[in-house]
Amino acid sequence: MNSKAFALGAFAIGASVALSGPAFAEKMTMKVNLTSVAEVPPNNSPGKGTADVGFDTATKVLTWKVTYSGLTGPATMAHFHGPAEAGKNAPVAVPFKDAASGAEGSATLTDAQAADLLAGRMYINVHTEANKGGEIRGQVTK
Repeated sequence: MNSKAFALGAFAIGASVALSGPAFAEKMTMKVNLTSVAEVPPNNSPGKGTADVGFDTATKVLTWKVTYSGLTGPATMAHFHGPAEAGKNAPVAVPFKDAASGAEGSATLTDAQAADLLAGRMYINVHTEANKGGEIRGQVTK
């Protein structure tokens, strides 16, 4: 291989490595609807809510703001669960420090949690005393 071909090959490899890193990081925003029908099993709560979820693929920082109304009582807990598709249950992945309506928070995900989030295998669950397994729920999807 002559030196010109080697230099071009080295440049191509260097460019592909540079372009595959953080340059392609993405800041994603997702809107999640929380309902009692999405619970597993569903319940008859009139409660409903929304969550604004953000995720930075470079830093793996997850952010959220959750609002809800109409629950059967005060929220006792709220968290992200995963990995699970819609219709399946999973353990707590990221707890909320505050389960109150209007709760905001952030957490840095592990590589596995980030992969589950991006694949739609995480959900938000808000629990109450009357619905200990969860009163309203919503799958986090892109």
